[in-house]
Amino acid sequence: MKIKALLLAFFMISLSAFSQDKVKYSKEDIKKMENYLFNEGFTVPSSKKISTIVMKDGTVYKGYCNDVDRKKGQIYEIGIKDSATKKELKLNAENVSEMYIYPTNAQKVAKVGKYFGNIRNFGTKKLTKNTTNETIHFVNQTVSLKNKKDEKEFLMQLINPEFSDIIAVYFDPVAKETGGFSIGGSPQLGGGVTKSYYVKKGDKVIWLHKDDFEDNYDFLFGDNAEFIQKYPKNSVKWDYFSFLVSEYTQMSES
Repeated sequence: MKIKALLLAFFMISLSAFSQDKVKYSKEDIKKMENYLFNEGFTVPSSKKISTIVMKDGTVYKGYCNDVDRKKGQIYEIGIKDSATKKELKLNAENVSEMYIYPTNAQKVAKVGKYFGNIRNFGTKKLTKNTTNETIHFVNQTVSLKNKKDEKEFLMQLINPEFSDIIAVYFDPVAKETGGFSIGGSPQLGGGVTKSYYVKKGDKVIWLHKDDFEDNYDFLFGDNAEFIQKYPKNSVKWDYFSFLVSEYTQMSES
């Protein structure tokens, strides 16, 4: 009897899930949801501008970053030349709380070239984020790279600083993008959507790939019934991820 009851409960839950109507959005809504709200990702500090590194013990170093060691693109050690003492320092990520750097001009030029290389970017991204003169914020996080390796502390770039109170999103330097096509060397049509990020909610940090988005939807947004009703997972796409994080944050804090 217990087995029959469990099977019936499972059937009812499955039936409910499959029968749920999709929410239909207007063209204006879809255009808004496709806007890319995250900051552009950068990895290489400028050695010509002063970076600021805040240690876990409160010590603050200001200097020129001249060496960066990475694993899978994430920073685990940095070398700086102190701007005051001229002393060379090696700082391990496990001792650093946060870091503020300026991206190199070469990286910004490459980002601008990439921006103009895809027609989709014109309607979804802001060029000013590729050419920013502001500092880039890195935060110490303990993560398992791609959810496969032993946990280790890295300095990861926070790319949603304006709406990271509940869900913090970090740049994945080795993330791939969805493919598109071009004709005769023209800007690419379609594609260009980042496939993965590192995401923190509560004390949990995960590597979130587009293929696992649906499986993690409830973990990310399921504690806000109003949001789930408005943006059920059968009605949204990975392309809307930055908008969904921003909207969820606003709806959860209001």
